[in-house]
Parts: sequence; C-alpha cells; structure tokens
Amino acid sequence: MREFILGGARSGKSALAERLAAESGLAVTYIATAGGSDAELARRIERHAARRPAHWALVEEPLALAERLQALAAPDACLLVDCLTLWLTNLLLLDDPRRLEQACTQLLDALPQLPGRLIFVSNETGLGVVPLGELTRRYVDAAGELHQALAARCERVVLTVAGLPLTLKGTPL
Repeated sequence: MREFILGGARSGKSALAERLAAESGLAVTYIATAGGSDAELARRIERHAARRPAHWALVEEPLALAERLQALAAPDACLLVDCLTLWLTNLLLLDDPRRLEQACTQLLDALPQLPGRLIFVSNETGLGVVPLGELTRRYVDAAGELHQALAARCERVVLTVAGLPLTLKGTPL
C-alpha cells in the first residue's frame, strides 16, 4: 500500500505517518530527507527522532530517494519517507533542473514496483500566497507537480490540518 500524507507546517502530518507506521505491524524504516544544516533544523530533527520508537531503522537520504526505496522495500517492511518537500529542496539547491526532473521521474516510475507499505509525508505548499522569488516559485511548482503525480499513484491520500486527518482518496482513517 502506498500512502501520501500532506499538511502544512505543524499540522500533525508526521505524527500521523508515524502512528500509521507503528500500527502496521511491519518492520519500519524511517527515511529522513533532511540534514541538520542549521541549529533550528537540527532541533526539529531531534524532536522527530525523540518521538520515534528506538527499534525503527533510520536511513538518511537527501537525494537518491528512488534508489534507496528500491533497495529497502520488502513485502514485510514499512518505509516512512519524511519529507518530500525537503527532498525537493535538496534537489533544487543543486541548481541542476535535469537532476530534479530525473529524480522525480525515477521516484514516480519506481513506485508501482515497490513491495510493502510506503508512507510519504510532504508539506502542502499550494494553499498560500504566490511566492515572489524565482527559486521559491520553482519550489512551489515542483512540489505541486510531484504531489499531483504521487497522489495519482497512491492508494490513500490524507490532508492533515490541526492534527485532524481528512482522507482525500482511499479508505478513511
């Protein structure tokens, strides 16, 4: 099963994804896409880590997400990817549009063949104002395009607002 959980900052999306992974009864691998590039982000990463069960595996993958998923996916495994928008940011900062497009295509092409349970977390960025800067507009556009394509390929899509999940597609929670 492929699940996609969207929400704004501090919406409860990661906590929901972690709960679903814990309830799956499968061996869980948490795939973190962020690196602690500044003190504030490092504190966020620490808070996320403190919430997770100690027996979950942790893999840090800032760029090669499709390859990592292909290596780790198994029928008896749950892979939780948190978060896709940080992964997109990492790719955008490489300043190579081909790399971003290739990585998104690889991820979307790999999804149908991946066994086990996959839970993707991402920030919904399309509900705010249109950004003024070119890089920020590229980010919002890339996130929106990826979100649409991923939602089409997932069995369940959930929007989380104020800690409350709203199932947009698939079996309600």
